Amino acid sequence: MPDPQHGDHQHERSRQGRRNGPRRGRSGGPRRPPRPADPARTAAFRALMAVESEGAYANLALSEALSHAQLSPRDAAFATVLVDGTARGQGSWDAILEAASGRRPQDLQPAVRVVLRMACQQILATRVPLRAAVDSSVNLARRQIGERVTGLVNAVSRRIGRRDLPGWAGELATGDELTDLALLSCHPRWITAEFVQRLGIEEAARALEADNLAPVPTLVVRPGLAELSELLECGATGCLYSPYGATRPGNPADVPAVAQGRAGVQDEGSQLVSLALARTAQAAGTSGPWLDLCAGPGGKAALLAGMAASDRRLLVAAELHPHRAAMVREALAPIPGDHQVLTADGRRPPWRPGSFAAVMADVPCSGLGSLRRRPESRWRRAAGDITDLQTLQKELLAAAVDSAMPGGTVGYVTCSPVVSETLDVIAWALANLEVDLLDTPAALPEVTGAATGPQLRCLQLWPHRHGTDAMFCALLRRR
Repeated sequence: MPDPQHGDHQHERSRQGRRNGPRRGRSGGPRRPPRPADPARTAAFRALMAVESEGAYANLALSEALSHAQLSPRDAAFATVLVDGTARGQGSWDAILEAASGRRPQDLQPAVRVVLRMACQQILATRVPLRAAVDSSVNLARRQIGERVTGLVNAVSRRIGRRDLPGWAGELATGDELTDLALLSCHPRWITAEFVQRLGIEEAARALEADNLAPVPTLVVRPGLAELSELLECGATGCLYSPYGATRPGNPADVPAVAQGRAGVQDEGSQLVSLALARTAQAAGTSGPWLDLCAGPGGKAALLAGMAASDRRLLVAAELHPHRAAMVREALAPIPGDHQVLTADGRRPPWRPGSFAAVMADVPCSGLGSLRRRPESRWRRAAGDITDLQTLQKELLAAAVDSAMPGGTVGYVTCSPVVSETLDVIAWALANLEVDLLDTPAALPEVTGAATGPQLRCLQLWPHRHGTDAMFCALLRRR
């Protein structure tokens, strides 16, 4: 009887010999060695796994993945397209995956789900050739998950490639206009319904399409610290409406004024609502300080501080969360003039009522107006979330009105087009608070196609109309 230990060693040497010998395919010839890892797809996969398994924000997860991967500019751009598009299309990709695989996506292990969503993005939303998309997906699965899943990834990816996105939309059509538009536009049905309520089905389709186009970074100069010409000299293009803004592809930190804190990054819509409040408050002629009630992370506060300084006014910026208050302090640090940052709950403020000539109430909201810049956020919200938010929005608006002097101006702002966060809150304010609704569009006469609400006195910006986030603003005057 052979020695069991010796026999085990002999068996191991035999297996080792087979591993080290030439690998052979089904025809008996040598099998090609595995392809090297694709650095762009690997970085994208790692970022998307952080989004899927850890609840990370796509932009932050991508930034971390790119910093470790040290990709070429071309590979980094492709990884960005993969992450943004895969996160943005998640719900639609899952519906297509279920039809192509016969399995519910939630029944697949998370890594397989991510690889197949990436396959959907490449096949249905980019110019990557089908064969390359399939092969690269199989290779990514082999390297990141294991050989056992490559057959599944190969088969499902090929089935995905049998139709383009409109073809899949037709295949999965339900006959319900909103559901079908939601699939084609890569939005949840409830968000699609909100857009249709505001715009009608045809224009809503254009607005939803604009949500899927990542914006070029928008910069803003700090009044009194920098001139717009500095940004233009660095290759930026002036914004369509804002006298303080410009767009520029690439890393904003490459612009000296941004690196030095004399300019920042801020969507043009955010700049415009700040400008509307400042212009109206200045025209009213009410003397006294200004207040930013919900100031974090500090973009609007920095712009308001610069404009307040030109009038020799104090700006008070209040923020509930200490870490966000620290961000506001950092944003305001270079701004000349008189400003103060408080860590405070705007609903229970430390200042006396009637203290301010102008109050900005940029309230917490669903953020559905900024879906272009936050690709995963559309799948993390539910319609029920807005009910809780509306209560907070009303409380903060009431506190803002209470903080304003008689005759003072209050700006109610949300980064959302949702009726319950915008027009419904204003209707409540007009019925319950001592305020009058001012002509907000008149404060921005250069901006067309934005008037909405009672007597067209509110302002709603749109990505497809104005190239901005979907910011809402209503200016009120305390009686």
